[in-house]
Amino acid sequence: MTVTAVDQPEHLDKFGLQNTEPGPLPEEGPRPTPPSGWVPIRDLHARHRHRILDHLLQLDEHDRYLRFGNHIHKEQLSKYVASIDFKRDEVFGIFNRKLQLIAVAHLAAMPGVESQHGHAMEFGVSVLPEARGKGLGLRLFQHAIVHARNRHASHLMIHALTENAPMLRIAAKSGAVVEKDGMDAEAWLKLPPDTVGTHIDSSLQSLAAEVIYRVKYRVIHVSDWLRLMLSAG
Repeated sequence: MTVTAVDQPEHLDKFGLQNTEPGPLPEEGPRPTPPSGWVPIRDLHARHRHRILDHLLQLDEHDRYLRFGNHIHKEQLSKYVASIDFKRDEVFGIFNRKLQLIAVAHLAAMPGVESQHGHAMEFGVSVLPEARGKGLGLRLFQHAIVHARNRHASHLMIHALTENAPMLRIAAKSGAVVEKDGMDAEAWLKLPPDTVGTHIDSSLQSLAAEVIYRVKYRVIHVSDWLRLMLSAG
């Protein structure tokens, strides 16, 4: 097993983490362009299971392989979504203008990992092909950092294949330590404690994202109703 540590500068970013510029990872493609402005990230709940499953089913076989670390079929995806414990874990989503779920992140508790890394949570993310290269995976990771801190997690972990350079780059950019073992890799990010600010930020982000979604929902349905009335006339 090889361990790659990322240099730690003295200044911190808005998430209370080290602001690092990691070295190049193997087989990495063009760096994504971070989205400008604020990106609404909505909290997903048990009632959204079908939306999450639909999102995962839009991934091709290779994308599912990178997301889960092995080849996974439709039946296995259904079992995975059905098994998500929304009381223990958190799931976030980014919707496009048509309210299609284009990116999903799962922040999962790791109750069995309490020794070396303390209270840890695992991060997994998937982005549809048409929404890639916009930095949405990074935004979801930063969002998950705040929520993990608010749940008093000491570490955030990403399990990924070594060929999944974009995912490992996201972790390394935040100052994570990447441990590689053959085809598998784990990235461990040590988190600072939660603060009043992280709880306020989390609540405001969730509220704003929900309001924006509801407004878009009403606009879309009003537009559909107007088109129906015009076509009937």
